[in-house]
Amino acid sequence: MKITGTSCICPVLVCLCFVQRCSGTAHHSSIKVTKNQTKHIEGETEVHHRPKRGWVWNQFFVLEEHMGPDPQYVGKLHSNSDKGDGSVKYILTGEGAGTIFIIDDTTGDIHSTKSLDREQKTHYVLHAQAIDRRTNKPLEPESEFIIKVQDINDNAPKFTDGPYIVTVPEMSDMGTSVLQVTATDADDPTYGNSARVVYSILQGQPYFSVDPKTGVIRTALHNMDREAREHYSVVIQAKDMAGQVGGLSGSTTVNITLTDVNDNPPRFPQKHYQLYVPESAQVGSAVGKIKANDADTGSNADMTYSIINGDGIGIFSISTDKETREGILSLKKPLNYEKKKAYTLNIEGANTHLDFRFSHLGPFKDATMLKIVVGDVDEPPLFSMPFYVMEVFENAKIGTIVGTVLAQDPDSANSLVRYFIDYNAEENRFFNIDANTGTIKTTKVLDREETPWYNITVAASEHDNPGLLSHVTVGIRVLDVNDNPPELAREYDIVVCENSKPGQVIHTISATDRDDLANGPRFTFFLDERLSINPNFTLKDNEAAAAPSPSGFVHAREMGVCGPAMRKPSSPRRA
Repeated sequence: MKITGTSCICPVLVCLCFVQRCSGTAHHSSIKVTKNQTKHIEGETEVHHRPKRGWVWNQFFVLEEHMGPDPQYVGKLHSNSDKGDGSVKYILTGEGAGTIFIIDDTTGDIHSTKSLDREQKTHYVLHAQAIDRRTNKPLEPESEFIIKVQDINDNAPKFTDGPYIVTVPEMSDMGTSVLQVTATDADDPTYGNSARVVYSILQGQPYFSVDPKTGVIRTALHNMDREAREHYSVVIQAKDMAGQVGGLSGSTTVNITLTDVNDNPPRFPQKHYQLYVPESAQVGSAVGKIKANDADTGSNADMTYSIINGDGIGIFSISTDKETREGILSLKKPLNYEKKKAYTLNIEGANTHLDFRFSHLGPFKDATMLKIVVGDVDEPPLFSMPFYVMEVFENAKIGTIVGTVLAQDPDSANSLVRYFIDYNAEENRFFNIDANTGTIKTTKVLDREETPWYNITVAASEHDNPGLLSHVTVGIRVLDVNDNPPELAREYDIVVCENSKPGQVIHTISATDRDDLANGPRFTFFLDERLSINPNFTLKDNEAAAAPSPSGFVHAREMGVCGPAMRKPSSPRRA
C-alpha cells in the first residue's frame, strides 16, 4: 500500500452479514467504503473529507438447528484494501473461531460447520483482522463483531410444575378460580411468535374452563356436587405460535377434587325399625344401635342422636358414637316381660355443624320410630320376700314346723318350683325343707342357751330347669322356755361375829338364771325346809333389789351368838 503526497489511502475492513427475512430468504449485502481523497481546487486550500461508508453491520446471523449437508454460510469479511489479487489475508478469532466458524482467509467468507442451538448459546463474539499476506502486517485494526444465532420454533411449551393436584369446594359459583398453570417456552420471546403461548382445555369440559392468555382454570358449571362426582382429570394444552397451525404444544394434567360442604341432611334409611331386647339385659348396657346416613364427609357428617318422645323415654337412653356416627341405645331401668312387652321410641338424628349458606336444603335432621320388643327370658324363681325371719321354741320336738318360704316362676309358663337348703359341707344341719311346699322343720332339739339364732340359705329352682336358681336368707330365732333353774352366783363362806346383834344383816347372796328375763328374775329366796333350820339365822328376800340382780339377806336372831359359817344356802324358790 502506497502513500502519496496528494492522496491518503485508509484501508477499511468491511463485514457482510447473512440476514434472514420474514420471507425466509437470505440476502448478502455488500458494504463499499471509498478512500479519503484530497482535491486541489484553484483558490481553495486542500480539504480532507471523512470516508463515506455504506450500511455497516455490527453483527451476523446464523440460523439455529441447521441440518444441511454443507456448512451454513454466515457472511463475508472484506477490506477495501483487497484488490482481489490474494494479497490480503483474513483472520478470524474469538468464540468458536476455527471450530464452529471457519473463514476462507482469501475471500473472507465465513461458514458455520455445526448445528447451533440458540437455547444453549444465543450469540458469539468474534474478532476480524486483515493482514498483508506478504509482510504479515495488519492492514486493518482488529474489529469486533457478533454472530447471533437466529431462533427457530424448535421448543415446545413445557409445564414444569405438573401434574397438579388441587381442590375446590363443591357447590362453588360458576367462574370460581381453581388454579393458574404456566407453561414456559425456551424459544426467543423477542422474535416472532415462537414463544407466544396460548392455553386451551383438551379434557375436562364442560366442568372447567381455562383462560387462553393467563392459564387460569375456573369452574364452568353451577352447583357442582361432590356427592355426584368427586374427582376430575383436566388436561390443559399450551401451544406456541399464538396457537396457529404448525405451532408446537405441550400438555399437563390437573387433578381436581371437590371438597365437601354440609349440603346434605342426615337421613334414616327406614322410617320404622324394630329391636329385640331380652328382659335379662343389664341396666347400663348397650342394647342396640341405629344410624342415619349422611352423604357428606368429615365434620359435615357429624351428628347427635336424641329420643324426642315415646313410652320408653324413661327406660332407654341414647348416645352418639363419634367414630361410627351411630346412635347407641342403652338400658336405664330393668325390663320385665311379664309387665310390659314392648316400647316405642321416636329418635332424631341432627347435624352438629351447620352451614347457613345451604339452610334452604334443610332441615338438617331426620326422625324415625323404633319399636323395642322385650324378649321373655326363663328367669329363676322369685321369692315372695327379700329375706325371712322365723321363730321356734327351744326344746321343741324334732319335726316341728318353723315356717314356710314361697317362690314362684315369674315367667308366663309358671313352672313348678322345688326348694332345698344350701348347706355347707361342714355345717350342722338342724333344719330341713319340704322340696315341694317350702315348709321348714327342725331336725334336732334346739337349745336357746347354746345357739339363740340360726341363719340358713334356701334355694329355689324350676322343676323344668333345675340349673336356674334363686336364693334367700332365712333367719330363725330360737325362743326361750323356762328350762334352767336359778343358781347362786358363786359359793359363799359367811363368818358371823359373836357380837352381832339380832336382825343384823350379816351377808347378801344373789342368784342367776340362764334363761332370758322372761323366764329368769325375779327370784324368791328361802331356806330349804327339808334341812334342819338353825334358829340363830333367817333368810329374807331383798324385795327392793333390782330385778336383774336379785338377792337375799341372812339375819342373826340373837345378839352375841356366833353361829357356824353358812355354806351354800339352799336354792331359792322361784316366785
